[in-house]
Order: sequence, then structure tokens, then C-alpha cells
Amino acid sequence: MKRLVTVLAAAVPLAAALYVPAASAAAENATPRYSCTAPLLAAPAGTRVEAVTAVAHAAGTVDVPAVFPLGENHVPDVPAFCDITVTLTHPGQGDHAKVRVWLPEQTWNGRLQTVGGSAYAAGDYGTALAGAVKGGYAAATTDAGVSSYIDTGWALKADGQVDTALLENFASRSEHEAALVAKAVVAGHYDRAASYSYFNGCSTGGRQGYAEAQKYPEDYDGILANAPAVHWDEFEVATLWPQVVMNEQKTYPSACEFKAFTDAAVQACDTNDGAKDGLLADPAACGYDPRRLIGTVVECEGKQLTVTAADAEVVRRIWDGPRTPSGQKLWAGVPVGADLGALAGTTVDAAGQRVGTPFPVPAGWVSSWVQKQPVPNVPAITYDRFAELFQQSQAEYDKIIGTDDPDLSGFRRAGGKLLTWHGTADQYIPADGTVKYRQQVERRMGGAQKVDDFYRVFLAPGGTHCGLTGTDDLAALTAWVEHGQAPRTLAATVTDATGQAVSRNLCPYPSVARYQGGDIADPASFRCGPADRH
Repeated sequence: MKRLVTVLAAAVPLAAALYVPAASAAAENATPRYSCTAPLLAAPAGTRVEAVTAVAHAAGTVDVPAVFPLGENHVPDVPAFCDITVTLTHPGQGDHAKVRVWLPEQTWNGRLQTVGGSAYAAGDYGTALAGAVKGGYAAATTDAGVSSYIDTGWALKADGQVDTALLENFASRSEHEAALVAKAVVAGHYDRAASYSYFNGCSTGGRQGYAEAQKYPEDYDGILANAPAVHWDEFEVATLWPQVVMNEQKTYPSACEFKAFTDAAVQACDTNDGAKDGLLADPAACGYDPRRLIGTVVECEGKQLTVTAADAEVVRRIWDGPRTPSGQKLWAGVPVGADLGALAGTTVDAAGQRVGTPFPVPAGWVSSWVQKQPVPNVPAITYDRFAELFQQSQAEYDKIIGTDDPDLSGFRRAGGKLLTWHGTADQYIPADGTVKYRQQVERRMGGAQKVDDFYRVFLAPGGTHCGLTGTDDLAALTAWVEHGQAPRTLAATVTDATGQAVSRNLCPYPSVARYQGGDIADPASFRCGPADRH
């Protein structure tokens, strides 16, 4: 569970450095206090407002309650703000979606920032909202009327059928309605509309950002959508593949055995970009054969284990990715260099046997939405059955939650800007899905140069799931939106194979960083160039 808590905590989008707009910050700070009262609101089309509440919060620490599997959090030094909560329902559908809007009393920078969710949580519980308020933003989020991070109890109705209303809320509908409500609340509270509106999310939040660009292109001026869970109907099934492989091969390597394969691959391919820095700039170019490790002795929890051919075959299949029994490629595998144990988790049972422990997010999707059964039974999924479930998920859910429509013409016409970074060592959502979507957009919308005018993707060598730090991504987005300064690189901090923090300037896709000589710790020693695919 510690691993799950870590990744979900990392997936919470935090406000980046504050970019000061042309309007004087001092003038904003001089704004008088506003009354924190429940506003009268017109309901978005198709909804009814059930309740509106307002709570004033003095400046100080925001205490974020524990929401399983995350513990409580405390965000200090948050300016005074007004917390408006609006509850919406779609008549006849029995849902109750809450939209929260936090309004700084005296520090508003004139902008709205809506923050997204993580896993099966559609929104934020307070950490990202507080971070946005500290950055001067009016902040908003929605729970879409569903539950928390790994709670899928809302998936099925009492009759065993999928609750399509809640799934539609989670997929995109509630996010759009939150944008409408938040804008209205902001305008009513400050007696003027926000000068600019932004969406900020990672993982599920990243997918929500892409859904906004695709379906509701006029909601936001700028969308920061990182490690996006696009192609949801496909990749959620695909990320169950490592467990299926181990069950079918009847081989369950331990975490340290998996790490031995990853370390060997990184060492073998480290210099592909010209620098021995513990980072793979282009994992797809690494052709390391895991069979080279057969016979190697690995020390795991005080025991000496010898890597077997069966271990190597499990790793080969996980890296290769899901295929049909006839060999047809279905989706990308876990990237070379990423933590294999994240999706191929194992544990020792009461009988002393090592068994698989599926990551709850794909296990929940396959069991609840695809198989329509609340309790996962992953060991029963064979290679044949896996292919059937993959295709079933595509057929039933692509239109509602696939979030992979490459037609962004409406977003481009609206003047929107879409910025994304994705770690090449993302252990939960392979960056290949983001690259695939970007390529689809290029084919649909006139090529890379035209797409770069409004949509850019940056791949982070060695970056884990939503784990990038030291980046000025939100500031880069606001500069692009408000001043036309498109980001040519994106400064960030990643972690190398030894666990050390490394500063890098991320390159816009499809280029990758190439070592030019000099201090390997200096980002200036690298230049962006074409990828070297074999």
C-alpha cells in the first residue's frame, strides 16, 4: 500500500511558480475584502442546483483530511479565502456532484485554475486547491459525484448494470460543468470575470484536461495536462498485462529481481544519447535482451537468488506489452527503465508462496466496468481472455471515456494552448500513449509544425508517474497563453538510476536531449535533436 500511497500523492497536481501578469500584483493585493456568501447561480444546461454553501477561511494552515489510501496533509501559509461549494444533479439520474471554488480574499491574481483528479477521484481534496490559492489563483475542482482514489463502488447499480450517468460525469461531463460554475462564482464574487482560465491535472487529471480540449474547447485558455490517461479504455486493460503474464507463466519475480533487470537495461543503453548519466532519453531505442541476465545471482532480502529463463521471459513479455494469442500487438508495455514492480507487484501469501498483487486501478476497471463484477479475479484471466476483455473495453467505452479524439480544431480556433509533459519511465501510464495521440493529432491537423502552434508535448528522461519536480510548467503555460511565448524547452528535475536528482531541459516531441560535452550535470551540456530509433 505504501507504493500506492506514494504514486497517488505524486499525482496530485500542485501549483507551479507564479507568473505575474501585466496587471499589477500590488493593485490586486489592494483589492478590498469581499463578502463570503452563497451566490445565486444559474444551473448549467441539463443540471439542477441542489445546494450552495459558503465558508470563510482565515489565513493559515489548511488541514486536508485523510482520504484512503492517502493520509492527512497540512498546507501552511495559505492566504484567507472563501470556500464556495455548489452541488449539482442531473434530474432523474440520481447523481450529486460537488463543485468547490476557493476564492482568495486579497491576493487574487485575476486568474482561475481548475485542478483535476487522480485514479478514480475526479477532483482534489484540498492540497492542490490550497497550492493554487497560495499562487494567487481562484481555484476549483469537482468530485463528479463519485468516490475516492481506488473506490470503484460507484461503478455498478443495484441491478449489476454500469451506472452510465456517473461514468459520464467522471469521463467529462462534470469537468465541463465545473468550469461553467467556477467561472460564474468567480465573476459574481469579484464583480468581474477571470482574465484567464487554466486547467491543471496529471494522470486522471491529465485525461480530464484532454477531454476539455476535445469536447469543450472554449472552457479554458490554457490546459496543463501531464502524464495523461488518454486511450483510457485501452491502456487501463493493458496495464493489467504484467499480472496476466506472471499468472500465465506461473513465475513471480520479486521486486529486487525486477530491479536487477531494469538496472541492467539502463546500464546497457545509458550512453545511447551520448551521456552516461543514468537516464534513458529514448527507452524505445533500448534493445536490451533480458535473457542476458539469466544465471546472474541477485541478493533479495538476505537471500541469494539466481535469475532464471522463466524470470527473463516474464520481463520480456512485460516490456514487449500485451498481444493477442496470435501475436497481434495491442498496446505498449512497461517502458524499459521504469519500475516493473509497480504493475507487476507481488507478495508472499500465508502458505509462503509468492503471488501477484494487481494494481487496484486497472484491476478495478476490468472487474467493475468490463466484467461487471465488483470483486476482481485476475488469476482467472488467461491470454485468450485478456484479448477479449481488451477488445470489449474498446467497444463499450471508447466513445465515453477513450479521450482520444485527435480533432482539436475547436480548441485551436478558440485560441487555447495545451501543454503536456510525460516521464519516459512512467511506471503506470506508458508515455507511448501520449506520443501516439500527438501523432494522431499531427496527421489530422496538418503536421507537426501547425500542431506546435497550440499543442506541445515534452518527454522527461527517467521521469516517473507525475513525479517531475523543479519544473515551471504552469508558468510556461501562462507565458504562452498571455504573451505568446511558446516553450522551446521545459526546465525540470528528474531522478537518475542512482536516485540522484538531475536538472535537465526537456525537449519538445519528437526531439530528445543529446549530450554535447562539458559538465554532465549542467543542462546546457545537452541539446535537443532527433530521436535515434532502430
